[in-house]
Amino acid sequence: MNSMISLETHWQLAIFLIVSLAFFSLLGLALKHSSLYKKQPETIDNLIDRINAWWVMIIVLIICFTLGRSVTILLFFFVSFIALREVLNVVNSRRNDYYVLFTAFYILLPVQYILVAVYSISLFSLFLPVFSFFLIAILTCFTQDTKQFFARISEFHFSIMIAVFAISHVPALLNIEIENFDRNFDLMIFLLAVVQFSDIMQYIFGKLLGKHKIAPNLSPSKTVEGLIGGIFSAMVLAGLLYQLTPFTVIQTVIIGFGIGVMGFFGGLVMSAIKRDYGIKDWGTVIKGHGGMMDRVDSVSFAAPFFYYLVFYMS
Repeated sequence: MNSMISLETHWQLAIFLIVSLAFFSLLGLALKHSSLYKKQPETIDNLIDRINAWWVMIIVLIICFTLGRSVTILLFFFVSFIALREVLNVVNSRRNDYYVLFTAFYILLPVQYILVAVYSISLFSLFLPVFSFFLIAILTCFTQDTKQFFARISEFHFSIMIAVFAISHVPALLNIEIENFDRNFDLMIFLLAVVQFSDIMQYIFGKLLGKHKIAPNLSPSKTVEGLIGGIFSAMVLAGLLYQLTPFTVIQTVIIGFGIGVMGFFGGLVMSAIKRDYGIKDWGTVIKGHGGMMDRVDSVSFAAPFFYYLVFYMS
């Protein structure tokens, strides 16, 4: 019965997303051939690139659903690997930090995703926050390089937490045991759909209606109007997709509010860090979005929030 419900729900979701994206694609095409394009070509091109990225995301989700849990975990392992590389390329690492970087990429990152794969929920939640906290500091001591020592160990640990620990909560949703609910892959779809929809709607509302900037020194493009529009959109979509969760419509609307807020702060925090280092994007791996971290900054804050909410409510 559950599999039949799941299959029907996935068909409905697929149709909904495809129709929505087709609408936005046509809207982007119309804007590109309108007089508005001459005034704001960069904004419209960026919107089209965001929509195209959504098409890619849907294809990736279909592949994950078709090939199963192991492929999904492996996919997010590579997402974390790319995101971690982008962040560590920016922070204050030095030549002597080779062994610290080696440990981050080839020990801490793989072990975290192995813990996701083997259903070790307690170790999954503690391994990086505790173990890497001490290990990174100890390994940095062995370099005997005190130049920016505190800044380096702080940046290394934050990079690992945001690019590995936070993002690993997306596939970790597959491990939560929920009474009378065995469609955990739906939870992952729900999270990604809501946070990404909120992100793109924040951008659209901000560009169309935005007049009051929230934090111009951190992210000049973020406005009050964009935030309100994005969070409202997240709440609406969450309510429409409540069948993907074990929660009621009201509960999912409230959860959608939380996801929208956390996604916003994820983007704001990562924007502040980029401005601190004087860079526009984390990388160039994704056309129109810079690096991988530029694409998952909202997810990195929303995923742990949603994971622990589901874990303690189930």
